[in-house]
Amino acid sequence: MDYTLLGHSGLTVSKYALGTIPFAGTDGFENAGGMSQETANYMIDYALEQGINQFDTANLYSKGGSEIVLGKTIRDKREEMVISSKTGVQLSDNPNDGGASRINIERSIDETLQRLGTDYIDLYYVHLWDGQVPVEETIQVMNDLIKKGKIRHWGVSNYSGWALAKTHTLAVANHMAPPIAQQIYYTPESREAEYELLPAGKELGVGNSIWSPLGEGLLTGKINRTRSGESGTRQGDGWPEPYIKNKELFYQLIDVMQEVAANHNVSVAQVTLAWLRDRPNVDSVVLASRTKMQLQDNIASYHLQLTNSEIETINDLTRPEPIYPLWHRAMNSYDKASEAEKVYLNGYNKLMNNKDNLLQVKNEKKH
Repeated sequence: MDYTLLGHSGLTVSKYALGTIPFAGTDGFENAGGMSQETANYMIDYALEQGINQFDTANLYSKGGSEIVLGKTIRDKREEMVISSKTGVQLSDNPNDGGASRINIERSIDETLQRLGTDYIDLYYVHLWDGQVPVEETIQVMNDLIKKGKIRHWGVSNYSGWALAKTHTLAVANHMAPPIAQQIYYTPESREAEYELLPAGKELGVGNSIWSPLGEGLLTGKINRTRSGESGTRQGDGWPEPYIKNKELFYQLIDVMQEVAANHNVSVAQVTLAWLRDRPNVDSVVLASRTKMQLQDNIASYHLQLTNSEIETINDLTRPEPIYPLWHRAMNSYDKASEAEKVYLNGYNKLMNNKDNLLQVKNEKKH
C-alpha cells in the first residue's frame, strides 16, 4: 500500500481508505449495510494488516450508528488509525441541526467524539455546500476546533469548484487553516469531477478523496443489461443515487468492464478500482465493503495492473464532453495550462479530433 501526504498538510494517508456506511443499517441505511460487531472488527483489523490507515464515517450514516460501531472497533489501535467524519446533512426538523453553521458544527463534533469514544478526529468534513451560511463562519469554527484539539484538520465534500476555491482562498487570506481535502464522487461512469474539481484540488493543495468509487453498487458487476441488482442491496431495492446521465453508455461501459475483468480473471469491482486508483490527481479512494469477501476482493484490486489498451478503451468510451470554456482552452491555450489540467485538456483535444475525422468521412461519403 502506498502512502501520501493529504493535500498541503503533514497528514500521511494510505491510497485506499475504509468507509463505514455498511457498519450499521438503520435510519434509511438498511439496504446499505448492517453487520455484526465481530465483522466490523475484522474489517478494521484486515484493513490495517493490508496497510490501510484511514477510516471514514459521518454522522449521517444510520444517524450516528456507523460512528458508534466504528468507535467500538478502535480498541487499542487509535494511534494506527486516521479517522475522518462529516457533518452538514439535515438530520432532524430542527433548523440548526444541519448545514455549515457554527451551532451545528460545534454540536455535531461533540456528538461524534462521544459516539466514537475518542478525544479527537484527524479530519472533519463539511458534508455538503451550505450557501446560506457565511463561508467565514465555517472557516472560523473549524479553526476553533483545531485550536481546541477536537480535530486536527478539516475538509469539504460535494462542493463545486468555485465553492472550494472561495473557501480555500478566504481561509488563506485571513491567515487561517484551509481545508486540506475534499471528498468527491468520481467513477468511470461519472467523470464530471475532471472538469474542475480534480485539477482545482491539485492546484490548491487540497487532497482529492473519492467516495463510493463503485458507484453506490452500480459498478460491481451485479448490474448489467439483463440484471437490475440483488434484493437487499442499495441498487436492488430502489436506492435513489447515483444519477445516470446516459443508461445506454452505462451498459456499454459494463460490457467493457466485464470483458476486461474476464481477461484478468478478476471481478468488475477490481477493474473499476484499478482504473480509478491510477487516475491523475486522485489521492485517496474510499472503499465500502459489506462482507469480508468483498473487502478482500476490493483491496486485492490494489495489485491489479490494467494494460494501457484497456485503460484507453475505458477512457475513450466515457470521456466527458469538453464543455465551454474547456473546448476553447484545449484548442487555443493548451500550452498555458498547468500539469493538473493538461491531462484532461489533452483528452478533450483527442475527442474533438476524432469527431472532426468522423465528420470529414461523412462529408466525403456524401460526395
